[in-house]
Parts: sequence; C-alpha cells; structure tokens
Amino acid sequence: MITFLRILTGLVLLGLIVLAAIIFMPVRSTPALAALPDDYTPPEGSGEYVMRLADCSACHTAEGGVPFAGGRKIESPLGTIYSTNITPDEETGIGSYSLDEFRAALYDGVRQDGAHLYPAMPYANYRKLSEEDVRALYAFFMEEVEPVSNAGPETALPFPFNQRWGIRTWKWAALGKAGEVSTTGDALYDRGAYLVEAPGHCSACHTPRNLVMGEAGYTAMDGDFLMGGEIDGWTAPALRGPDSAIRNWSAEDLKLYFASGRNNHAGVNGEMQLVVRDSLQFYSDEDLDAVVAYLRALGDPTDGDNAPPVDPPRTIDRLDTAAGGTEAVLTAAEPGMALGPRLYLDNCNACHFVDGRGADQVFPELDGNPLVTAASATGLIDTILNGAEVPSTTVRPYSLRMPGFDHRLSDEEVAELATFLRSAWSNSAPAVTIADVTARREVAEERAAAE
Repeated sequence: MITFLRILTGLVLLGLIVLAAIIFMPVRSTPALAALPDDYTPPEGSGEYVMRLADCSACHTAEGGVPFAGGRKIESPLGTIYSTNITPDEETGIGSYSLDEFRAALYDGVRQDGAHLYPAMPYANYRKLSEEDVRALYAFFMEEVEPVSNAGPETALPFPFNQRWGIRTWKWAALGKAGEVSTTGDALYDRGAYLVEAPGHCSACHTPRNLVMGEAGYTAMDGDFLMGGEIDGWTAPALRGPDSAIRNWSAEDLKLYFASGRNNHAGVNGEMQLVVRDSLQFYSDEDLDAVVAYLRALGDPTDGDNAPPVDPPRTIDRLDTAAGGTEAVLTAAEPGMALGPRLYLDNCNACHFVDGRGADQVFPELDGNPLVTAASATGLIDTILNGAEVPSTTVRPYSLRMPGFDHRLSDEEVAELATFLRSAWSNSAPAVTIADVTARREVAEERAAAE
C-alpha cells in the first residue's frame, strides 16, 4: 500500500510539473523562413496586396465597423470568438508589436503577451507565408493603416475552452511544418499551391477536421486536403475528388467565380461571399490563373487520377433536352401537384426556371448545386429563410440579392421546399425535417437579438 501511494504521489507530482511547464514555459517562436537583408524594404503596394491574399479584412472588420479594428463575431464549435484589433494602435491593437512578435502571431498563434490565439486565426496556414510576405504585411499594418482605439468585446468561451494554455498542447498535435508548401517545379502550379495553401488558407474551411479538430491535411500530398469541411453548420464543398462541383467547371468558369462571385453554374453564398468581396476579386489576373491551374491539377486523390477535368460542353437550348421528370411536373403544373414543387413554382421558378438551371452569371443553377445537395442542409435552409447576396465586384459591379422567405413560409413549407430541391432533377440528397428548419430559424433569431 505504501509503495502504491508513493507511485501515485510521484505520478501526481510529475503531472503537476508537466502542467506547469505547459503553462509557464515560454513558447519558442518559429524563426523567419528566409534571411533577408537588414535594409530590406517590401515593394510598394505589396503589403496591401498580401493583405488581400490573406483576407485579413473579412475577419478583422465588424459589420459596419472600421477596417481592421476587430470585433467581428466568428462562430465556432466551441462558442463565439471575437476578432481582435489589428490596427497599429499601441493600447488596443498591434502598434507595439515587433516584427518577431508579429511573425509569432502569424506562424505560431501567440500574442505579444505570450497568450495562445484561438485557431479561428488561421495560423495553421499562415505559418507557410514567405518571409517577404510577412515583411510586407508588417510594413502595411504598421505604416499604412490608421490606428484605431477599439478594445472590442472579449472572447469568453466556457470552461475548459477558456483556458488558453490548453491550446499549446493542441498545437503540438494539429499544426503542420512551417513553410511546407506543395511544389513541382512548375511555376504556375507552385504559385497556385502557395496562394491556396498559405495566404488563401482555403483548407481552413474546405478540409475536414480530424479527431483533435485540426485540419486533416495541409498540402496536396494529404488525401483529405480540400475534400470538404464544415463552417458554422454549412458544408464547405470539396474542391477536389469525385464529389467536387468544380471538377466539371471549365477553367474560365472557375476563374470568373473567384473574380466575381458568380459564373454559369453558381453564385457565392455563406462565408464565401466575404472571401470574394474582400479578397479574391483583388487577386491579379496571373494569380487567379495560378489558383485555377493548381485546383484543376489536384484531381481525385481516391483514384490517383491527377489529370485536370475535361471542360464540359455547354447546352444552348437546355429545355429541349428534357423529356420528363422534374421539369415535366413543373411544366404541367397540375392542380393536385405535391406541396414541394408547388412551393417551387410560387417562389423560385421565376429565377431558376423549370429546368433548375437558372440564368448564366445571374441566377445560379439548382440542379447539381453543391449547396443544395450538401451533406448538411443548413446552408440551403439558411438561404431560403434569410436570402443571399452576391457581392459587387470590379468584374461584375452589380450586386445581386435573393430575398429571404422566413416571413412568408412556415417551417413545414421550408422543409417541403428544401426536400424537393434536394431530390429534384439530378439531385439526390436526404430529406429535410421541420425540426431542421426550426433549429436554423431559432439560430437566426438569437443572433439577430444579440446584435
């Protein structure tokens, strides 16, 4: 018994020592990935451009707030996280950060005071940023952004997630190697890989999470990389593999989608609206080509086929190709038709038409739309209830707005309409229940009340 107690005491003391080391031992910051001259000066305009590549504005600007002053709500599985002020204000922002401290925030997710940042900040991806881009970002925020005094709301997650020291152990299990980016020697592919894997942090949303809630892959060599994820209950569609919608898009359609938020197949929705509005539309023509080339070269990791997809033919007179099914039901509009298609004719048909193909670059297709057929119907339900907006961009200046139907349709009607859409034309996805709709309506109402 005495021996057992001694062993138990020793294990407890060892555990306390390890815990103290985790909490109090200073974090060793990742050094610069390349040595630059002491007098290195980023090229003019490069800082703002890298900021656009990294999409800093979308997360660090509250709706209607001052750019980069923080306070934006970011919903996570752990609770609401508020973005921080990254203007050069010395009291509430990052004005007192040294270059090394700034790099530590980007690479290691560590604040100036040593506290660990929640991974809502995509440092898992930013740790691949080149030293040139880190220097450009630092110069931009310190020299070109106006300081704003704004402490903003404090993130207050429930226990144990409010214990930031625990994030340190998560990082050991979840973070990849700093600076590791897919390379082939092909300049266009390699530039696209860098943009997607590092500043663009596409995998933060479009890659599934593993058992420790880290990204299941960080480079093209990882089988789960860009195979689809989830954000705030919405399915972020796969960007590679047999179930990827963009696998059947032409290079021109993919590039137009990134530049304008719309193409002949789809329009942006959810968080992707912000990505296009604040980031992708500002990519240079060459960088958009690089991103497209990289994504099209990824292929399907499940069958080893890394060849880019073949551009699908466009059907000019699509109505003449239909011989029955959903289109026939909608065209006939019989008085005794089921509730789902009747709701479609009353609320959706004017824009998306009986063939579910919409209008090129105006109204997105519903037939084969990944939002409609996603594993989670949350995005579709939210869109029906609250509407959606394709942002104004340089390429397509006019913003397009779909109205919400929350005031017009009951939960039962939304469920019937969504279920119809998920089984109409070539779509095949599970039904939506009234409880699914009720839950999303309650979420929307709670968030509106909290504003």
